[in-house]
Amino acid sequence: MHISRRKTRQISVGNVKIGGDAPVSVQSMCSTDTRDVAATVTQIRQLEAAGCEIIRVAVPDDEAAQALPQIKAAMTVPLIADIHFDHRLALKAAEIVDCVRINPGNIGAWWKVEEVIKAVNERGIPLRVGVNGGSLERPLLEKYGWPSPEALAESALNAVRALEDVGFTNMKVSLKASDVHHAIDAYWLFAHQSDYPLHIGITEAGTAMTGAVKSSIGLGYLLAQGIGDTLRVSLAADPVEEVRVGFEILKSLELRHRGINVIACPTCGRVEIDVVKMANELEKKLGHIKTPLNVSVLGCVVNGIGEGKEADIGIAGGEGKGILFKKGKLVRKVPMEELMDTLIVEVEQLAKEKEAEGQGDLAPAVATQEWEPLVPQSAHSSTRGKEIPVLPRR
Repeated sequence: MHISRRKTRQISVGNVKIGGDAPVSVQSMCSTDTRDVAATVTQIRQLEAAGCEIIRVAVPDDEAAQALPQIKAAMTVPLIADIHFDHRLALKAAEIVDCVRINPGNIGAWWKVEEVIKAVNERGIPLRVGVNGGSLERPLLEKYGWPSPEALAESALNAVRALEDVGFTNMKVSLKASDVHHAIDAYWLFAHQSDYPLHIGITEAGTAMTGAVKSSIGLGYLLAQGIGDTLRVSLAADPVEEVRVGFEILKSLELRHRGINVIACPTCGRVEIDVVKMANELEKKLGHIKTPLNVSVLGCVVNGIGEGKEADIGIAGGEGKGILFKKGKLVRKVPMEELMDTLIVEVEQLAKEKEAEGQGDLAPAVATQEWEPLVPQSAHSSTRGKEIPVLPRR
């Protein structure tokens, strides 16, 4: 399926392009105390190894701000400072980082925002305007009665228009809610009234399993409609898992082609090898590979090649024997005890060959000016089937 992506302005966060025809980038946020430089750098290196393209850290106080130069010096990907309440921290962070995230609902008086704008302009770095259902401005809560999608969209549009009024346009926007329907509708409303790039996410999504499901549904829905330029999967788990889930969402929609895609048998009575163990081991041992490859691990020799014919390479085993196949054709028989090691060696070799041919992280679907969402809004939208409401200026 070809996804027609929403045409947006393009900004740069460090060396990563966001919006326009750039790939949808995957980012995460450190769970460490930013003041603990060693722990934060250790986690950043783990995120970088997992393929994370942009990393954000919390800056809650002056001590955290003072740690930013050491952290930034140890990184190979762009760094974002997450600022709430105290605009002075944003001013300090702007001297070091590649992007500053502020929330218009809690940063304070407008003159403070103008000070932040001046600081990021001097460095030529963008702002992320982050609207959150848990910290909306009081007037909007009074107007709508609750953090509705309309309230979130109006908050973001108000902030964007206010920044435009002082000549600032170097920004990306997020409108996060923990409810999947509300997040979808808020992004949908904003996307039809502004062309700024969008950072999409379902905030406070939950644990590794439930959060991955909610994020896959919410972000997958938006991305399938062409909405979203960069994403974070917010999990109550190791942030490395956020990166893995993020790339899997993009790979499933064919918006990114990066790394190993494991095709494995479901559990059934015919499986004669431990497919679950082998598939998990394969993902772990081949996590460093960036070249897109479909790899099959199948538990039935008789049907293995046929079921794995779409894979670049794979194995099947049973009845004490195993086979290695490529593109649906038998390569050779392999003793069962050597099957997994053989596959790993063959995959690494195939990845090197494809990389040499220039088949790395392949290009995404190209953005188009003829963008149309596949369907109106989420099934529970208060504006489903109606004209797109034009939200008022502040």
